[in-house]
Amino acid sequence: MTKVQLNLDLDRVRQEAENYREDMTRFLRDLIKIGGESCEEGPKVERIKEEMIKLGYDKVEVDPLGNVMGWMGQGDVLIAYDSHIDTVGIGDISLWDFDPYEGKEDDEIIGGRGASDQLGGMVSSTYGVKIMKDLGMIPEGVQILVVGSVQEEDCDGMCWLYIIEKDEIRPDFVVSTEPTDMHVYRGHRGRMEIKVEVKGISCHGSAPERGDNAIYKMADILQEVRDLNDHLKDDSFLGKGTVTTSQIYFTSPSRCAVADSCTISLDRRLTWGETYQSALQEIEDLPSVKKYGAVVSMYEYSRPSWTDEVYVQDCYFPTWKIDEDAPQARALVDAYTDLYGEPKLDKWTFSTNGVAIMGRHGIPCIGLGPGKEAQAHAPNEITWKEDLVRTAAIYSTMPSYYVEYMDKK
Repeated sequence: MTKVQLNLDLDRVRQEAENYREDMTRFLRDLIKIGGESCEEGPKVERIKEEMIKLGYDKVEVDPLGNVMGWMGQGDVLIAYDSHIDTVGIGDISLWDFDPYEGKEDDEIIGGRGASDQLGGMVSSTYGVKIMKDLGMIPEGVQILVVGSVQEEDCDGMCWLYIIEKDEIRPDFVVSTEPTDMHVYRGHRGRMEIKVEVKGISCHGSAPERGDNAIYKMADILQEVRDLNDHLKDDSFLGKGTVTTSQIYFTSPSRCAVADSCTISLDRRLTWGETYQSALQEIEDLPSVKKYGAVVSMYEYSRPSWTDEVYVQDCYFPTWKIDEDAPQARALVDAYTDLYGEPKLDKWTFSTNGVAIMGRHGIPCIGLGPGKEAQAHAPNEITWKEDLVRTAAIYSTMPSYYVEYMDKK
């Protein structure tokens, strides 16, 4: 695809983004301080809504699930920027060198839970669209939507299933602002959460031969799951499918009894060409699963949001990727290149809301976000102020490139 040439004042764009550095820093530190894991995002939603109103968004609303949305411009083409605003917990506080919610700051970085994953993306997209408006760069016929989505850490994509299926909002494409190490990401492996249950018969622990120990049955299954991981499908871009045991549970009348049931959870990462049906079948076909009559199923997510809304879905999160020559990918790469030099095209290791946007609904998705993947869920999480500034600038110009590409088709 031939690169488009636009008459944009890129020096002014860079300067305008730099002018907002302190405002973005302040906004991010406020969001970190508020906290809010999945289903606890309400106060953060209110803070984002307040910032969007202050910045002059045309409309700001909160949907019944609790996603906050800011709108700019008018038109039939809808371009969305997505940032999930929930965070994981802090884990072992002794591993942190600073208060994860009070945070820290110096000339280069901002620290705190969610700094990279992914409150920084919320900040850069909020201000990127403000820059777009300030400089008159919202293309004619285009509406921009900035979303602060909820419950992603609990159930990635469910928030966007709700937006598409219940709110009936279907963008032409979505920019995911998950951290990308300041590269452009165009896909990732899918995943699913599998449950394997096996039954036994309890008896007194002094005479175990009278019972049928479910834990011993599961021990055989666990070895076969471990071996299965070495034989899963590979993909040249997305990498190999994987499976690992993430949890184990049992039931027993007491510590002096034989276990009468045992259950494991499997984290299954799906590469290109793998489906939930094929992944379930692989587990069902394990010799010990067949031998012991184990039941294999998918988990279901049904936790109420912070607004008490419930949207049920299977814990299946499809694999997705977008072609590097797709107009959405080219628009983001060219906006980046003209402002700051050509980026690397890559993929996420972890999963994002793209599993619903493109994986389930086929809406093109492309990624660029401030911060680094390795900071996600880690102690002493940080992001970089320069990343906030640069991504805001890139976000502000990208729609213009996209419209130009679409006009040339």
